[in-house]
Amino acid sequence: MDQRIIDLYDDFTHGGLSRRNFLDKLAALAGSTAAATTLLSVLQSNYAMAQTVQEDDPRITAQTVDIPGVPGLKGYLVKPKDAAGKLPTVIVIHENRGLNPHIKDVTRRVATQGFIALGLDYLSPMGGTPADEDKGREMIGQLKTPDVTAYGKAAVAYLKGLPDGNGKVGAIGFCWGGGAVNNLAVNDPDLNAGVAYYGGQPKADDVPKIKAAMLLHYGRLDERINAGIPAYEAALKQAGKTYEIYVYEGANHAFNNDTGAARYNKEAADLAWSRTVAFLKKYLA
Repeated sequence: MDQRIIDLYDDFTHGGLSRRNFLDKLAALAGSTAAATTLLSVLQSNYAMAQTVQEDDPRITAQTVDIPGVPGLKGYLVKPKDAAGKLPTVIVIHENRGLNPHIKDVTRRVATQGFIALGLDYLSPMGGTPADEDKGREMIGQLKTPDVTAYGKAAVAYLKGLPDGNGKVGAIGFCWGGGAVNNLAVNDPDLNAGVAYYGGQPKADDVPKIKAAMLLHYGRLDERINAGIPAYEAALKQAGKTYEIYVYEGANHAFNNDTGAARYNKEAADLAWSRTVAFLKKYLA
């Protein structure tokens, strides 16, 4: 697909364009309204297409739980079934559309790797993630940074206190959630490991506050997010932090999201996932 179309969609999904302006520009690039409609079906998520761990998978148990400390805050808690001993725990942080079926699936994937996984719904205090993605993006835009921080810290405390957890907590986030992981690492010294997929970077002055080991994944074609890499890496290096950074050639923003055919990059996603699992097992053991 024409990279201009992918960049346009990225601009739209991150609030740079109204839906009407996006569709007008898409039609201009595609050559007609009909062609734009066809392209839109490829650009948008198809949750039924890429569910890799079913809700009733015999390897796991799943339930919705209340997170103490924040009224209305809920999460999707998934555990390996019949696991022996105490397990490391991981918060899974969604993109800018909320805790949708894809992120629930990612949460189940994390659990099958031997972690207690919590898909945190940052929109639950506002009534929960809606089915309408545009509405979800609108709701995400209403969240204040102090609330995002408070919700993440409440989740860390919840997982840290689970009787079947080992007391160590990691976080993995995608897009908006990648930025939320970076924010959580700055603000919660109890976070042991953070994995940010193409997430916005914290201010360089805040980096010395990070205690967690950090793993950072970026797509080479994601110019908007990648502009912040040099300053972030320099600050991590100067502060003596434990971190790994990988930039995947030929990959766009959201390259891990296998529900969106236009930007999904299987080679990059598989490699990043293998690195993620190994990293979390290393630092949460």
